[in-house]
Amino acid sequence: MTFRKTLSGLGAGIGATLTAGIAAAQTMGMRDGLEIIGAPTPGGTGFQPGVTELARDIRALDTFLLVIMTAIVLFVTALLIYAMVRHNAKANPTPATFTHNTRIEITWTVVPLVILVVIGAFSLPVLFKQQTIPDADVVVKATGYQWYWGYEYPEHGIAFDSFMLAEDELAEFGYTRDEFLMATDTAMVVPTGATVVVQVTAADVIHSWTIPAFGVKQDGVPGRLAELWFEVDEGQEGVYFGQCSELCGVNHAYMPITVFAVTQEEYDAWINGEAQEFASAGNMRAPRVIELASAE
Repeated sequence: MTFRKTLSGLGAGIGATLTAGIAAAQTMGMRDGLEIIGAPTPGGTGFQPGVTELARDIRALDTFLLVIMTAIVLFVTALLIYAMVRHNAKANPTPATFTHNTRIEITWTVVPLVILVVIGAFSLPVLFKQQTIPDADVVVKATGYQWYWGYEYPEHGIAFDSFMLAEDELAEFGYTRDEFLMATDTAMVVPTGATVVVQVTAADVIHSWTIPAFGVKQDGVPGRLAELWFEVDEGQEGVYFGQCSELCGVNHAYMPITVFAVTQEEYDAWINGEAQEFASAGNMRAPRVIELASAE
């Protein structure tokens, strides 16, 4: 029994080491020529660069809503100032005694309704575009775990896990201290100019898969399979970061998302070459032990 346990542990360790080595080669090999595009900016107050049609739609809608809200705030502020100046006790010592004004009441009921209809006319098409899943050129399944992400390419039999890099591992994988808490040891690889459908689910509790620069976010619910889609613009090859966006436990903040967007040729070479090593390695998961400040 002891011998079998030892042999089993040795086999698992070898498999884990092999898979981890392949993961490192996958990330470092593709990372070298990719610029980091989708990442938060210290002190930034705006959106990350939008590199998909969905992201640009969301930003345009946000600007449109900001204009409407600004107009409403200015109008209400002007009314308040007018009321304070025109109807204070000094300027108007004898106040009116009426309690109703039908014309004003109709106006403040109809105008907000019109504003809501206009907002809906612009926002619903954006929502429908996000929720209408087109035919996919690439299908990836993303599964949330406590606390890391697993990726599968079902059409190619490829599966691997993605763990946050410890601070002392960043340089080895081609990152700097600025990417700490965002960079992972492997990355989901997608081609630019292609329709990518991501099937999102979870194995334990609710997680949420999101890449701000793509304009996508989808909860992963255990026992359910949800979908999102995006198409990264050609010429926007690079590294994009996201985070689990659903509170999922004590290490919720330590399950980042990394996506490599590459050319179609590079993607095909990865699928037919290095990525196949994930499948040949027996898909043995190799969780990385990371010392987290919260655990301490």
